Order: sequence, then C-alpha cells, then structure tokens
Amino acid sequence: MSNLAILPIVIPLIVGVLLAFFNKRLPIVRTFAKIFAIANLATVAYIFYTVKTQGSIILETGAWKAPYGIIIVADMLSITLVLTTNIIAVAAAFYAPKSLSDKQESFYFYTFFFLLISGVSGAFLTGDLFNLFVFFEVLLMASYALIVLGGGKVQLRESIKYVLLNLFSSMLFVTTISFLYSMLGTVNMAQLGERIQQVEDQGTLTIIGILLFFVFATKAAIFPLYYWLPKSYIVPNPVVSALFGALLTKVGIYSIIRVFTVIFVHDQGITSPLFIYLAGFTMIFGVIGALSTNNVKLIIAYNIIPAVGFMLMGIGIFTETSLSGSVYYLVHDMIIKGALFFLVGALVTVAGTSDLRKMGGLIHQYPVFGWLFFLASLVLAGIPPFSGFIGKLLLLRGGLAQGEIGIVIVGLITSLLILFSMIRIFIGAFWGEADASPKKTIKPINGYMWPVAALLALSVLLGVGAEGVYPTIQSIAEYLMDPELYIDSVLKE
Repeated sequence: MSNLAILPIVIPLIVGVLLAFFNKRLPIVRTFAKIFAIANLATVAYIFYTVKTQGSIILETGAWKAPYGIIIVADMLSITLVLTTNIIAVAAAFYAPKSLSDKQESFYFYTFFFLLISGVSGAFLTGDLFNLFVFFEVLLMASYALIVLGGGKVQLRESIKYVLLNLFSSMLFVTTISFLYSMLGTVNMAQLGERIQQVEDQGTLTIIGILLFFVFATKAAIFPLYYWLPKSYIVPNPVVSALFGALLTKVGIYSIIRVFTVIFVHDQGITSPLFIYLAGFTMIFGVIGALSTNNVKLIIAYNIIPAVGFMLMGIGIFTETSLSGSVYYLVHDMIIKGALFFLVGALVTVAGTSDLRKMGGLIHQYPVFGWLFFLASLVLAGIPPFSGFIGKLLLLRGGLAQGEIGIVIVGLITSLLILFSMIRIFIGAFWGEADASPKKTIKPINGYMWPVAALLALSVLLGVGAEGVYPTIQSIAEYLMDPELYIDSVLKE
C-alpha cells in the first residue's frame, strides 16, 4: 500500500522519458500523452480516496526508516494538491495540440510537460527539505525548457531573467538547508519539527526560517519578489503559461504552509505579522499591475500575484478558519488560473493581438467563448456562489475573528479591483459592435473550449458544492494546526 505514494512521481517521469523517443511521430505522441495523463489522474484519484478513507500513506524508500531514508508523505494536503495538479495536466494535454505548432510539439514538449508534472508532484509529496530542493530543480529544469519553446527573442530575453533569479534562490535554498542541518542534524521535516523545540538558540533558527521564507517567497512571487513573474509567464505558448500560472507559484505557497506548520512554529510572534503585511502589499501591487496594462496576457499574469497574497494572508492569521481558506483558495486558484490562461490564449488567437484596445465585438462571432470568459471572471473575483467566494469568505472570517481589520479591508478592495480588471477584458474584447471587415474570419475554437469548460465546471462545483467539499478542507486545516499529527505519522515506530 505504501508504494502508492511514489506513483504520481514515477508515472509521469517514465512517460516523459518514453515519449522523448517518439517526438517526431506527433499523432502517436499526442494520443499517448492524453491516455497517460488520464491514467495518472485516475491513479492519483485512487490514492486520494485511499488517504481520505484510511489515513496518510508514508513510503520509506529502500525500507530505510524515517528519518534515515527518503520519505514520501501522501497526506490529505499533499494528495489534494497532486490531484488538482493532474486535473490541470489532463486539460493541458487536450489543449496543447490546438495551441502548439507541430514544430513546438516536436521539440520535446510532451517530455518536458510530464517532467514538470513529476517535479511538481514530488515537491508536494516529499517528506524532507533536501528532496524538496531536488524536486524544485526537476520542475525548474522542465520549466526552463518549456519557457524557451519556439526560440523567440522575447522568450530568450525573459527566460534569462527567470533562470537567473531561480538559480539564485536555489543556491540560497541549499545553503539554508545546510545551516539547518548543521544545527539539527537532519533534513527530515518531521524530525526537524520534533527537534527544533529543543534548541536553545531560537534566534538563529528564526533567521534560518526567514531565509527559507525568502526562498519560497521568490518562487511564489510574494511582494517585493514578484517582479520577475508577469512577463516571464506570458512569453511562452498559452498552454505553457497555463501550466506555470496554475502550478509553479503554488509550489512555493505549499512549501510555506508545510514548513511553517511543521518546523518553524516556535516564533509566530515574528512570522505571523510579517506574513500579513506582505500579504497586503502583494495583493495591492499585484492588482495595480493588472489595472495598469492593456495587454490581456499581462492582466491575467498579474492577477496571479494578489491570489498569492490571499493565500499568504491565511497562513499569517494562522487559525483553523484562515488555513481552511488558504487551502480552499489554493485549490480554487490552481483550477481557475489554468482555465483563464487557456481562455486568454484562445482570445489572442481569434483577435490576432494581445492589445485590448485593438479588440471588440468578439461575442457576436464567439458567444459561447465570451460567456465562458465572463463566468471565469466571476469565479476569479470571488463572486458568490463560486469557489473563489468560499475561499475568500473563510479568509475574511478568519481575519475578522483575530481582529485583523486592515488586511480584511485590503482583501475586499483587492477583490473588487480584480473583478474590474477582468470586466475590462470582457467589455473591451467581447462587447461592442462586431468588426465586419472582410479580413476578419471566424476561426474554429471548439478544441480550445472543451478543456476550459471542464475546468470551469469543476470550479463552479467547488463553489455550489461547498458543503460536500468543505469538511475535507476543514480536516486538512485541523491537521495543519497540530504539527504532532504530521510528526507522529512520519516517525511512527
């Protein structure tokens, strides 16, 4: 049973390597990519059901007991995020053939796509900090290849900035892990959580914790470390942008949740106010960026940043309600960001430009497309009864209960501005008179819409079906509030 925990990492890794041998035979590669993506999703769904009904699955590789061996931990938090990751992966596998040129697909897109899914899943499932670093590098290497897919000048320019910043954060990550190991003699998260209370020099540990937060904040695009993200995420093909926007920053947020609910829980008097202040600035500057541009791709990319702020807000408040909100919002945002990047990719295709000022009237030719975009805008902004509303409601309730009125006000204003930024796209691109010029031909986009419709349907279900979903999210928050539950499950005799 414990071997189930490794499958979400191994399956996409093997599939990615196998597909590399057939990269020129695109019909075969496309078909097998879809089949294996669905098969991996089914496997993860079964693991999710097993964890939900029987408890966490702990894999001690090579039969080495924790903390001596490599530990894979499939608890409800990690497996929920792995399940969401693979839902995005299936949608991307069906969207990719419509979005990519044959040349781009043949440049090993599907190989790096599956390696990215393997790396993200590994980061969610690993039980020690060094292997978190390793899986970060796996997903980053895959992302380096995907961001330059096609080899355009703009891609190469933005990829240099993306690569250099991530290399710096990776060096800081491994250096910080070495400091932590020198103090505590382990990199296993559960054992770190067990030993950290026994160390007399708590001040040094707090500094190490802040350094780790800096690493994860860089990868999650938290203020002021978000400047690298917007343009880096819009230069690749839309399917790559969707994978980046839905998954990569979420790995950074997950790492903050895991590390600061298991290991660095000893000095919340410092970390909690820091997180709340940074959450507020992240929301404000992210939504200002979304309002400051007429590039529809940039508007969606900038809207990644305030969403990260909402998640960090829940971690900073650190109550059961606020953590429930962070986890709910995390799952919601992975799904809706994937859908929105898919939508904006189709929008640029049919409009022939990413400049909002040069669009208009598209709803006359593409009514289903237009209303799907409108629905996605409502979901993103957190309009009831959609999933974004449930997550924000929990976060705002948690903030009010703790007297954090300032961050609650910032959250409410940010939500209104996010809605405004999205309605700008809807009115500018879809509303108005249709362009009747002969050069404007209707392009078939059904292939784009099916993955979008599936993700939106799931997002709506997370909102209107919240009564069925919330107990699971609440149980995850209860689990996070008590680090001993994680420690005992991993270090059990």
